Amino acid sequence: MAAGDFFVRRWEALKNKQIWGRIGQIVLVLLGISFVTFALVMLSPGDPVRQMIAGNEDIVVSQVEIDALRHELGLDKPFIFQYLDWLGRAVQGDFGFSYMVKKPVVEELMQSLPATLILALASTLFMLVFSLPLGIYSAVKRNSVFDYAVRGLTFFGVSIPNFWMGLMLLWIFGLKLGWLPIVGGRVSLETLILPATTLGIVMAAKYTRQVRTTVLEELNQDYVVGARARGMSESYILWREVLPNAMLPLITLLGLSFGNLLGGAAVVEIVFSWPGLGYLAVQSIIYRDFQLVQGIVLWIALMYMVINLVVDISYNRLDPRLRKEGR
Repeated sequence: MAAGDFFVRRWEALKNKQIWGRIGQIVLVLLGISFVTFALVMLSPGDPVRQMIAGNEDIVVSQVEIDALRHELGLDKPFIFQYLDWLGRAVQGDFGFSYMVKKPVVEELMQSLPATLILALASTLFMLVFSLPLGIYSAVKRNSVFDYAVRGLTFFGVSIPNFWMGLMLLWIFGLKLGWLPIVGGRVSLETLILPATTLGIVMAAKYTRQVRTTVLEELNQDYVVGARARGMSESYILWREVLPNAMLPLITLLGLSFGNLLGGAAVVEIVFSWPGLGYLAVQSIIYRDFQLVQGIVLWIALMYMVINLVVDISYNRLDPRLRKEGR
């Protein structure tokens, strides 16, 4: 019993060490991304201070006003000192003030986050409802008429750009049939249907092909041949043996897809005027709102890495082989 407790404690310490190591990697990557983004925004052509004062309008601005605002914001300092000033505030949770929306960056991010989260969840649900049954059945009925039809439709779906699919759905269901509103700009069920369907169709096409490929690989494994030799039914082999093993790579792909959606599907959000992070990112780039751009980029990077960390940690719960190694 004492030896067992010792190994359990050692395993828990190892897991905690790995988790803290991953968190340290996340911090380092965020620092690198923040520096590169800050450099690209601040060193790009144009004057962000003039943009703050005049916006996109052709207004004559005196150099005195520009110099005064530049000094107030600390933009007259050397580049590295500007970055360190921003980083010092960011560590304390202050990502600056967005002159485009006239409010703190964190407040604007939190205001746009629910819309992106709703769109991501709706699109992911749409994808899972269609891709899982189609991919599994297509693998089981390999080289059948159904399989060829699914492969053809998914190839067509993967080849279609998001913006084209969105425009076609908008033209059919919004303009021609008049079933759904053309102009969005708000979060509601009727304005959610088209953008979620647009993202869901393209994602379902990709995920269906992945599900089919993964299930086919598992069906060709030796343990499936052995299970059939022992007289197990095909349904038992599929649901109790094949699918649990096929879920691990599929969960990884699902996590990456969801992280991408949380980052903001900018093109689709622009097409449907969905007030999420993607729409906000494009607008902030147009107005050269460097504080807001920096906050959005860091949020997207953080979501990707946190979701990857959660997926990796979940492997120990989902894979019996890893649990056995842990014991």
